[in-house]
Amino acid sequence: MSGLDEILNLIETQQQQGEELILKAAKSKAAAIKAEGDKKAQSAYEDFMYKAKEKTEKDFENACNATDADMKRRILACKVSLIDQTVEKIIEKLDSLPDNDYFQLIIKLAERHSQPANGVIHLCSKDLARVPDDFESKLNECIKPNGGSISLSDEAADIDDGFILSYGLISENCSFRAVIESEKDEIRDTIARVLFR
Repeated sequence: MSGLDEILNLIETQQQQGEELILKAAKSKAAAIKAEGDKKAQSAYEDFMYKAKEKTEKDFENACNATDADMKRRILACKVSLIDQTVEKIIEKLDSLPDNDYFQLIIKLAERHSQPANGVIHLCSKDLARVPDDFESKLNECIKPNGGSISLSDEAADIDDGFILSYGLISENCSFRAVIESEKDEIRDTIARVLFR
């Protein structure tokens, strides 16, 4: 082999070695870049999954709370409706009491609302038409311990049931609905205890 061939072989060998070093360095760099990319991708994936899980759990909790609140509102609305229906049935039942029981109730209510003064009781037109003859005397007998007296007016009150009790310029609406409304919290609590034990 001539000296020129040896030089060419040496150059070729050096060139191959240089190429191998460059390829090895490039592969090593590419592997490092890939590893770094994989690491960043894994970190981004884990971060995304953590945030997605956190958001999903929060959304689920909010949905549960909203559903729970909606159910409570519906249950409360149902209870209020049932209580209102019960109040209406109570008023209907009071209105349909036999005359003797009805006017006994009127006397008890009047006794409760009476004052130690001279008052006037106004009944509705349907009650004026069926009032017992001894109503006024029985009423005054019951309120006697409170002092004062109550006389029955011939004029009908503009109410469906119960009475209006007047002492001078002060009048108290004692229709069944008005009495229930004035004591509604206590009455509704009682009904709720009975209906929803």
